[in-house]
Amino acid sequence: MISNLTSWNKYVEKNKDPYGKACVDVAREVMRVLDDGKDFNAHNLLCHASESIGEDGLTGFMAGCVAEMVKRCHSRGEEFNDKWNESYGVSKEKAKGGTVNPAILTMGEK
Repeated sequence: MISNLTSWNKYVEKNKDPYGKACVDVAREVMRVLDDGKDFNAHNLLCHASESIGEDGLTGFMAGCVAEMVKRCHSRGEEFNDKWNESYGVSKEKAKGGTVNPAILTMGEK
């Protein structure tokens, strides 16, 4: 269930362009599925939500935005965020409340 309606309404209002609206629509679908109360894999849930509503072209940045929206607006948002971060190898302690943005790459030599 949406726990922060004020923030959610701001996301909806400010993201009417196709790029932003795709993020809002996928976040809405992720939150709908979270309302079922079942256990989930955050990465797979986001991918499935995207495909199920026909938004299968999300970029990594867009996926990170969706994860942040869910974190801030849904009653299970923190749980989703923890699992999202863990799917990218970042523990709750290391994330310090942040959300992994899969568009960020770390490159370097060993």
